[in-house]
Order: sequence, then structure tokens, then C-alpha cells
Amino acid sequence: MTSVPVQGAQVVSRVAALLRIVARKPEGIPLVGVVRESGLTRPTVHRLLTSLASEGLLDQDAGTGKWVLGPEILLMSSVASARFPLEEVARPSLRRLAEETGESAFFSIRRGLETVCVLREEGSFPIRSFVLHEGVRFPLGVASAGTAIMAFLPEAEQEELLARWDSHAGTFAKGHPADVVRENLKRTRQTGYAVNPGLVLEGSWGMGAAVFDAKGRPTCALSLTGIEPRFREDRQEFLGRLLMEEAHRITMALRSAER
Repeated sequence: MTSVPVQGAQVVSRVAALLRIVARKPEGIPLVGVVRESGLTRPTVHRLLTSLASEGLLDQDAGTGKWVLGPEILLMSSVASARFPLEEVARPSLRRLAEETGESAFFSIRRGLETVCVLREEGSFPIRSFVLHEGVRFPLGVASAGTAIMAFLPEAEQEELLARWDSHAGTFAKGHPADVVRENLKRTRQTGYAVNPGLVLEGSWGMGAAVFDAKGRPTCALSLTGIEPRFREDRQEFLGRLLMEEAHRITMALRSAER
């Protein structure tokens, strides 16, 4: 049986892609940046952005001309948060991690073949890494959260991603060679936590631990980021233990919420 194309599906995909691009830049992104990242023509991007703004899903800053998320997104997210109580469940763990370590703590969720950072808690240490913030997306296997999640996926799913690693990782493939990723995944399964030794940005390190759903699949991850000296080998075990303890707490809380 021949499948029938869904009318307007291409437009929906393009709109979703533009919203994700804008969401990655809390400070806003100019039209030329959206054009470059989307691969669409300038007239098409301008038309779609303008239409989204008219619906309140996007705004254009009057001073800079940059595009930012609009008020309707906030309203939608407040409704969605009732179904996904991430703030209530994950925030206490983020605060404990930030207070006990001094590092910035993050909570990321899996969306398809990516991880998306959704929550952040700043630590007290004055020097920070700014690689990660709310809305940032990484391919699975990239950065500590993505490594922690990918490491506990079924082996067949891991191998499928590794077989087409360059296309999957995109611009991150150069800093995350497949052989290095494979070794990181193996080490993560052994220790229970992932370590990213400055592969996204030199000098910016991260560690992560996976959160599991009721079926035992990794769906989210906690992570810590900071400068290299704060993640020396003799401190990694301490940080890893804290991450796994808090990840277990969230796993148990999410499972209780699903019942």
C-alpha cells in the first residue's frame, strides 16, 4: 500500500525546526543566523518567522532585530509542565548538586536522537563553563548527558548510531571521533557516569548520569559542567557518586509519578 503524504507536513516540519533554532539562543538570533542554520531561503524564513510572530510564538526585538521566543510558548510550556513535572522532580537534585560541588548543574531530556537541556542551577564556584544552558541540543553521544543516555541504550541502537556517526554527530563529529565515543560509552557503563574531557569545548569538562523510566530506559540525565581543574581524576569519583545518587532519586520519583 502506497503511503499518502500528509498535507502541509513540510510546513509543520519547517516551523518546528525554526522554533528549535530560535530556542537555542536565549539572547536571540538574527534572521541571517536562522537562514544559515535552517538551510532555507531567506524569503521562506522571513515569511515563516513573521507568521509565527503574528501568532505570539515568536517575537522580534525592536532594538536588535533578533528573533526570540514569544509569550505563547510560555503559556504552552506552563500547560505542558503539568504533564511533565520536571521542575518539581528535578530541581531539588540540581540544587543539592550545585551546593555540594560548587559546579553548575543541569537536567537534560532525550528528544529523538538528541538531548535538550531544560533546567539549570548555578554553582558557587566563580569560574563557569557556558557551553550548556536551557534549550541547548546535542546529538546523543555528544557531551556528558548524551553520553550517559546513549551508554545505557540497547547495544543495537548504539551500534546503529555509531555506524553513521559522522552524519549523526554533524559538526561535533570532529571533536567526538567514533572510536573515542565508543570508549567513552564503555567506560560509562562500567562506572555508571559519563565524563566529557573538553570534547565540546577545550578546557570545559562535564560529567553526567542517566535517569531511567519505568521500563528501565534512559530518558533523561543530570550533568555537571565546569573548568578542567575542577574535574581532575581524584575528584571524579566524588562527583560521579553524587550524580548517580541524585539520578536515582529522580528515577524513583518519576516512576512513582507514572503509577
